[in-house]
Amino acid sequence: MTTPPTPDQTNTNADLAQPGVSATHASAASSRPQPFPPKDFGPTDFGTTAFGSTSLAPTGFGNVTVTAPAQAGSLFDVCHVGTVLRATLFVHGVLAIGVLFVAPGPLPWLWQMASGIAIALPATLIWLLLICALRQKLDTRTPLVQGAAAGVLGAACGAAGWALSSLAFLVGSVDGERTGALGPIAAGAAFALLMHQWLRLRALARTPADTAAKLAELQSRIRPHFLFNTLNSALALVRHDPHRAEQVLEDLAELFRVALTEAGGSVSLADEIALAQRYLDIEKIRFGDRLSVTWDLDPQADEARLPPLLLQPLVENAVRHGVEPSAEGGVIRVRTQLRGGRAVLSITNSVSTATSTPGHGMALRNVQERLLLMHDVTGQFQAGRDGDTFRVQIAVPL
Repeated sequence: MTTPPTPDQTNTNADLAQPGVSATHASAASSRPQPFPPKDFGPTDFGTTAFGSTSLAPTGFGNVTVTAPAQAGSLFDVCHVGTVLRATLFVHGVLAIGVLFVAPGPLPWLWQMASGIAIALPATLIWLLLICALRQKLDTRTPLVQGAAAGVLGAACGAAGWALSSLAFLVGSVDGERTGALGPIAAGAAFALLMHQWLRLRALARTPADTAAKLAELQSRIRPHFLFNTLNSALALVRHDPHRAEQVLEDLAELFRVALTEAGGSVSLADEIALAQRYLDIEKIRFGDRLSVTWDLDPQADEARLPPLLLQPLVENAVRHGVEPSAEGGVIRVRTQLRGGRAVLSITNSVSTATSTPGHGMALRNVQERLLLMHDVTGQFQAGRDGDTFRVQIAVPL
């Protein structure tokens, strides 16, 4: 069955129709390629497109700014009757239990519960309404900022609930001891932080399915550009360096084997390093001396476990933004080391003065989320500009 060409394939054929090696293979009806004189092939011989971009423009080191892709759900998705009911029952359940410790009898318990509900119910509903209205903005913030915002809003809503209750006392001339403002404010902040933690745990419960979908999307981003460029590289080499052409095809086969295999479980750091080496070997054919790669590997860190297909998008970013835009090329350094019982992996690339097209940051976001899913707080991820280089650093327990 013949599959209609995709827009990427159409663009690829257009890229191939240029003077030099690639033009001889722009059409299936073209003649066999002429012998190539021995030389070092550069990027103009094979086109300029590799894997589809999953890259991120350089930012300040340690402050990764990632544009979140559209998601089916939100961490602060509280705009549902079920969530409102659960939150209200939780707050009032805790309130009822707390009052039991201070009420001397059933009737005082009922009175104190009524006073507490007069504060807690409006405070809870106002907090839920504010979180619902601000959920899109909160979803783009870091967990620390999210928790702080939830706590501050909770304290403010507690104060608002106390104010409404006090107003009811004044208007209704109700006899009884009124509660001070400090208690509702502190309780509002505490309940808000508990609600934020519950919402975060609920989102993490959905993370495996979401992560699998994102990983499948990431794996599917090996576009026809890369396939055609690699095949043209092999064809250019086959006449005067068949052994090297065979290695290129073996590297390509291994990349596609990993990318098209259903992801699951974890892989060793050594396996990820080997896959990244194959990818960079292929890119070395395209860029020649413009691409310089340094490997500084510690065998003691090889057994660290990582989510599959984690390192390749990172070295792809390094090639895309550090090497491809620069006429002089760039340097990529991959380093692993064992530090305090943790395997530390860093990928550093020189930063080009030329402007590169920024991506959506999905690769870095995917890496960060999958590390969080596998290692939780024991895994660390940092990425950003560090002087005249761009560095990504990952630390996982061994």
